[in-house]
Amino acid sequence: MAKAKIKFRASSVGMKEGTLYYQVIHNRVARQIHTTYRLYPSEWDAVSSSIVLPSSSTSGRYSYLLSLQETLEADRKKLLLVIARLDKEAQPYTSDKVVEYFREGKVLHGIIGYTVELNDKLRKIGKRRMADRFTTTINSLRNYLKGNDVPLEDVDGTMVLGYEQWLKERGLCRNTTSFYIRNLRTIYNHAVEEKLVVSSSPFKHVYTGIDKTVKRALPLDIIKQLKDLDLSLNPRMDFARDMFLFSFYTRGMSFIDMAQLTPSNLQGGMLTYRRQKTSQQLHIKWVEPMQKIVAKYQTDDSPYLLPIATGEGALFWKRYKNAYKRITNQLKKIGEMMGLSIPLTTYVARHSWASAAKSKNVAISTISEGLGHDSEKTTRIYLSSLDTSVVDRANNLIINSL
Repeated sequence: MAKAKIKFRASSVGMKEGTLYYQVIHNRVARQIHTTYRLYPSEWDAVSSSIVLPSSSTSGRYSYLLSLQETLEADRKKLLLVIARLDKEAQPYTSDKVVEYFREGKVLHGIIGYTVELNDKLRKIGKRRMADRFTTTINSLRNYLKGNDVPLEDVDGTMVLGYEQWLKERGLCRNTTSFYIRNLRTIYNHAVEEKLVVSSSPFKHVYTGIDKTVKRALPLDIIKQLKDLDLSLNPRMDFARDMFLFSFYTRGMSFIDMAQLTPSNLQGGMLTYRRQKTSQQLHIKWVEPMQKIVAKYQTDDSPYLLPIATGEGALFWKRYKNAYKRITNQLKKIGEMMGLSIPLTTYVARHSWASAAKSKNVAISTISEGLGHDSEKTTRIYLSSLDTSVVDRANNLIINSL
């Protein structure tokens, strides 16, 4: 196996800047890859082959050296991936071939590096939530790999099983573990579609299903108690409660869809919006409780119906995430204050609306349409984790008749 090192060549003129270069050694033959990276002798530690950063971040060289340090680390990983690819081909190669592949960018893609590139593409086409899910997954995988990357071709059944076991050992439930594995599978399939790797079906023996979740719905009497709470002395709790109620009033509208509503979505007494998750267009009759909440928080300087986040592009998303965390935290406190048996979250509003509709004997097809599901099958799966009191009562009648 070839080895790659970073070396420093001092200037022949006194204490002037020297240059860095990479040395590739294979079968005792050494080759060099020259760079334009320049350093003073005092900025290089030959023992650890690393840059010596100034003790103070205010130093004029600090930013340059920090950036160069990141560049060297990226190049180092690139060289290691080149060597990994050549080793995997199981054919004789030379140090010249390593240099050639490095210069031409013929690198075996790493799963983490590939995901970073994929996320950039997803964000450019507006799929930020998918990119966020992939980022969460790849950060977890990076921890499992102890900060390293592995070639896509090394993502096999053994590695995936090891990652799944690592997740379980951290006390994650099956659904959370499955969430990470499913995202990793989607990333891998993207790479297969781009012909960056030949699929070896590495996800055959890991769990990628979704267990039935515990009940996350509140009965209508609890929703009414929540609505009647006097939170006037705590504006943050008051706002969080109102956002929960707005979601409930609008048939469980997701928080991101609420954040992006503008006056243009409200026309002729009808609220029309497109779900970000599915792109399905939904129409909701505008009623007084919705208007009260909007009027309560209406501001002249915001283009949005609700003051959840402002701005556009990356700024909007940053503010949205911060708002989501704040509201989630306040809802949790409200739930604890009310003594609820389940954590109060924005998603509970969606479950509660579906459960309330079911308790009122609303047809599954109508509930499905209200939730914006693609099929009644999805709605039946969704409802299966909600209120089972009707079935329980039926079972009691049967047992009591014996």
